Amino acid sequence: MDRKSIIGLILIFLVFMGYMWWTAPSEEELAAQRAMRDSIMRVEQLRIDSLEKAQAMSVTQTETIENQLKSSNDSVRNAAYSLAKKELGVFSNNIDGDSITLTVNNEVFSLQFSNVGASIKSAILSDYRTYDSLPLQLLSPNEQLNLVFLAQGNKAINTERLVFKTYCNNVPLTADTELNVEKDSLLISMRAYTDDSVGYNKNQYLEFRYIVYPETYLVDFDIVFHGLEEVVQVQPYLDLYWNNDLLRQEKNKDNERRTSSIYFKPISDDVDYIGEGRDEVDKQNTPLQWISFKQQYFCNVLIADKEFTNADLEVSTDKRDTNSHYLCDMSAVIGLPYESKNDYTVGMQFYFGPNKYRELADIGMQLDRQVQLGWGFFLLQWINRFVVIPVFNFLETFNWNYGVIILVLTLLVKLVLFPIAFKSYRSSAVMRVLQPEINEINAKYPKQEDAMKKQQAVMALYKKAGVSPMSGCLPMLLQFPILIAMFRFFPACIELRQQGFWWVDDLSSYDSIVNFGFNIPLYGDHISLWCFLMFAVNLLYTHMTMKQQAATNTMPGMKFMMYAMPVMMLFALNSFSAALNYYYFLSMCITIIQMWVIRKMTDENKIREKIRLATINAKNKPVKKSKFMQRLEEMQRMNEELERQRANNKNNRKR
Repeated sequence: MDRKSIIGLILIFLVFMGYMWWTAPSEEELAAQRAMRDSIMRVEQLRIDSLEKAQAMSVTQTETIENQLKSSNDSVRNAAYSLAKKELGVFSNNIDGDSITLTVNNEVFSLQFSNVGASIKSAILSDYRTYDSLPLQLLSPNEQLNLVFLAQGNKAINTERLVFKTYCNNVPLTADTELNVEKDSLLISMRAYTDDSVGYNKNQYLEFRYIVYPETYLVDFDIVFHGLEEVVQVQPYLDLYWNNDLLRQEKNKDNERRTSSIYFKPISDDVDYIGEGRDEVDKQNTPLQWISFKQQYFCNVLIADKEFTNADLEVSTDKRDTNSHYLCDMSAVIGLPYESKNDYTVGMQFYFGPNKYRELADIGMQLDRQVQLGWGFFLLQWINRFVVIPVFNFLETFNWNYGVIILVLTLLVKLVLFPIAFKSYRSSAVMRVLQPEINEINAKYPKQEDAMKKQQAVMALYKKAGVSPMSGCLPMLLQFPILIAMFRFFPACIELRQQGFWWVDDLSSYDSIVNFGFNIPLYGDHISLWCFLMFAVNLLYTHMTMKQQAATNTMPGMKFMMYAMPVMMLFALNSFSAALNYYYFLSMCITIIQMWVIRKMTDENKIREKIRLATINAKNKPVKKSKFMQRLEEMQRMNEELERQRANNKNNRKR
């Protein structure tokens, strides 16, 4: 390194050090930053410790306080008030009061509100029943929705312990009430007032506000902090605990569990989920737009007007719970943003309803992603969203049985694909006619080194006949996405739920005709008739295909694979929805009919005459070679040149 380079490096170092010195914070600024960081850490640790303390308080202690407050003994009651005052601080007066249940009905559901904890304790859908004909209840009796935050004196307030004052359209309620929402919305306000010298401070309260509308599954839900800017301590966020023991709704419990999970939508990302068929814990530290406890055909969704700060999500299964109606547990600890203002509102919405694609798509925010339509592959979702669902909904307007709708849908799909399928099936029929000529070519070129010549001769024969072996691949490529799209659509289609057809009482589930009473590995404990019929027709189609190709040189093991495929489908689809197996059965039957008709329409004499004329024309004028044939010939020349070089090298080594 020369002198100039060393001086340059020294100057750069000095400039860098000078910049660091110039931009470095002063001692006062460093002290302020340390104080701020320490303060935030202390507040956060205090918040965590206080919340853990609140969660750790046993139910027995809470019940003891409540019982003592109701006691006729003044000394016992005074002691309970003192303990409540110590535990709940300025909200201690809200531990006393009568339990009130408010039932609100609209056209689509019935909700039950409790003033103890100010939460929704029951949501029963009006238009749906469980698999065993019971009312379909989305919220279990153990459902919890409670807010936990720090108040004056570092008191951890848990709203599940508070008895709220209840108002309906601003009219106080003092007893159990049932109301119907028909034309206008219904406002339900539940307030926990702070204490003052004479009882309640009407200017300071925590309010859980619900608005129920007619003819919709949506419920507005707001948490209002009125005049509490000096009561609620400043903290990064408030914790909303939302827990629900999901109840079984469907006949196939295992399948319902596999399709049940917690879905969530990050603000800046696509919809995601956890716990689909398994226990799982996930911490989301990014803002979320909504969180959903999703089952196979129904969901409970909590939607933020702006955003949730973060969320701890968990799906678990209590192995000790042997209740046949128990499915799994879902819980979320949701961070709610908070600002210390005189009147601050956290706006949200609930959705208690079906996983119906159109219903969720109309709400927006990608809620429809909970309906499994093949979102991972764009072509599948396009087929379902823009073709299958619109056609299916159109056919529903005729009020036909859903078995008839599936039949018509299958016919329409086959009709659209028929022009392409016709070319494929006709090519197969023509190649069957050409089998004697192909056998002659095979006999003419029996050696392995003549494989390229044999291939060229076969391709020339196909060209004279006007067919291409590649034409059979295109229909398969086009039909495969439709096959998979239907595999996604039918099990997710709630319209088929509990719809009967012939011997099937529920097209959305398997149609059991024989129950073994024991489980066969990979198969199940029953026989699904539509699945068995689909297997039989698939086996027949395979037999017809293999018989047609019997004289061709198929790959080793191909025959076994072709016959193994129907057996694999029999085992794989035995517990799937009857609608899906019914669709595959119809599709395969129509395919067999198409093949049979096209084969009958194929005139062998015309094909042979066409080959004869093509041969005569080829002698009279040169035939323009296709690019494919040109590539084959080029590959043949390269192969022959390679063989000559190998022979020369071998002879040279012998010399």
